[in-house]
Amino acid sequence: MLKGLALTPPEIGRIAIGHMVEKNGKRLPHKDDEFTLTTQVQTPEGWKLHPLDQALRVSPGAKLRSIPVRLLFGSPELNLRAQYSLFDRATGRPLCVGNGQTCRRATAEGVKTFPCPAPEGCELALQRGCKPYGRMNVRIGEEDELGSFVFRTTGFNSIRTLSARLSYFQAVSGDRLATLPLELRLRGKSTALSHRSPVFYVDLTVRSGMSLAEALQQARQEDEARQAAGFDQQRLDEAARQGLARGAFEESAEEGLAVVEEFYPQAQEQASSTPAPSTLADRLARKLETGGAP
Repeated sequence: MLKGLALTPPEIGRIAIGHMVEKNGKRLPHKDDEFTLTTQVQTPEGWKLHPLDQALRVSPGAKLRSIPVRLLFGSPELNLRAQYSLFDRATGRPLCVGNGQTCRRATAEGVKTFPCPAPEGCELALQRGCKPYGRMNVRIGEEDELGSFVFRTTGFNSIRTLSARLSYFQAVSGDRLATLPLELRLRGKSTALSHRSPVFYVDLTVRSGMSLAEALQQARQEDEARQAAGFDQQRLDEAARQGLARGAFEESAEEGLAVVEEFYPQAQEQASSTPAPSTLADRLARKLETGGAP
């Protein structure tokens, strides 16, 4: 098995709340007020729709604002991985990933660990556009019980809400997070920062038409049926945890280019217009050579 390669949850599709548009000769992200389910195939016109995108809509052309889901893992941090993330804008390579206490950073001598004061307290982060970045994997449908759709976001509201919901559901269900019948739901809010215009974020709730008590009862029954069939949730969680720990960074350079285009457009434009060494590792090496702090 390849060393240094993070083994991420198998993906069979994407969940998006936005798309790319052409404007003044540039490709820019545009936020939507609905979910879109796509395959992992991207054409010049955009990502190809997944068949489930139409199947889940109430009627053809209706807005898709809720998706019935189940989770792969019993641990919240495996279902949703969120860190402060900095990417090389030219290559898409992840260069620095931190949790607000420590970070893993690519340097000329390899990946090293440094203190992480969060983007607002880090000069490098402010210069290069580091921000929260989360990936959540969920099951949709019953066709592939170990395959997942991935929802990516740099939205603080989505990351905070999903993190809280996962922790709460794990607690009230008695560690039966993976068997709860849940639903991703799109919500809107307005703030002073949004100039009172609505911004949309993703929430996680029990299925529509179902009470929490009913969801907990169904989760218990599903968990007992799985155990009777020999399904070992703890070992699945451990396998996922070990797989993610195999690599310094979760995203590959190929995935990173799509992430940069969709979620880091301002920093990408800044990097393309400012002369600089080709990689963050080069810049860090230069600072180290001159005695500067990385």
